[in-house]
Amino acid sequence: MALFDWLFGRSPEAPQLDQPLAAASAKRTPEIVHPPARPNFSHAHRVPEGSFRFIALDVETACSDAASICQIGLACVQPDNQIQTFSMLVNPGTRFDPFNIQLHGIGPDHVVDAPRFPDALSLLLPLLTTHHLVQHSNFDKQAMNAACGFCGLTTPDLRWSDSVIIARRAWPELKGNGGHGLANLKRTLNLQFHHHDAGEDARAAALVVLHAEAYLSMPFEELILPKMPATKSRFPTKPTPAANPNGPLVGANVVFTGNLKMSREEAAGLAARAGMEVKAGVTKQSTHLVVGDQDLSVLAGHTKSTKHRKAESMRDAGHPIQIIGETEFRKLLSGADIK
Repeated sequence: MALFDWLFGRSPEAPQLDQPLAAASAKRTPEIVHPPARPNFSHAHRVPEGSFRFIALDVETACSDAASICQIGLACVQPDNQIQTFSMLVNPGTRFDPFNIQLHGIGPDHVVDAPRFPDALSLLLPLLTTHHLVQHSNFDKQAMNAACGFCGLTTPDLRWSDSVIIARRAWPELKGNGGHGLANLKRTLNLQFHHHDAGEDARAAALVVLHAEAYLSMPFEELILPKMPATKSRFPTKPTPAANPNGPLVGANVVFTGNLKMSREEAAGLAARAGMEVKAGVTKQSTHLVVGDQDLSVLAGHTKSTKHRKAESMRDAGHPIQIIGETEFRKLLSGADIK
């Protein structure tokens, strides 16, 4: 509570900071850093000062619109790896969805007296522009840019890296084994933080980077460099099956998202036999999106994947794309006499 007491003016003392992580030799046994108590959502304006190694940034949104930022959190990593955590509420000037309120606990009553995004950005920009920023997934950058667009602001030129990519580099074995979302990394790395609070999630992203540095014995500056191209695998991935030119669904273009009961390979094969083009991403040529079960821990606070949300946006704009589940997909193939 000392950090938040200091931020909210209840104590003249400086905040207590996280202790540095264990040395690189203590791989996979990093020090457990206990988080402060969950904030009471009072917005603070005392931004951390100084020169930091990097700053992790996280946002929470009021609704499914990425521009609806209602909380911004920062985790500023000092040269000694101690962390200053800061968060502030933001009045998004838009609706709050029940799902988002349940997720992070912030509602319209909490942000009545909070600054609007242009004022919040003006307050934070001097710090953000002089440091390298870390986000956990690309959502936070997208949200900041979307909020700038919504408010008619020029998108600032900020330097971003993704702690998901860093985590994949450090712990590739987690792919298919819980993944690299904060929820699974919390369990794997024994992190202690309150998920879906912007300040806490920013601190968690910073800790992921510090753990990766220790585990790989590699500094942050090297972790964010692009990986060298991988050598050609002895076991190349199977190419997407070609569409049957005589299939009953020739001209259709299908994309899959989420986990289907059948394998992706089987689903792609059935679609191709029916004459459908199978693609990896949603484009203007897409006619069908087949949606399976979603793992909420990897959706950055959303209930739908990026493909799903893009398809909905295109459909709302008048693009004739059908969003169907696996059952409807099977019925579509059955009607085309494909089993």
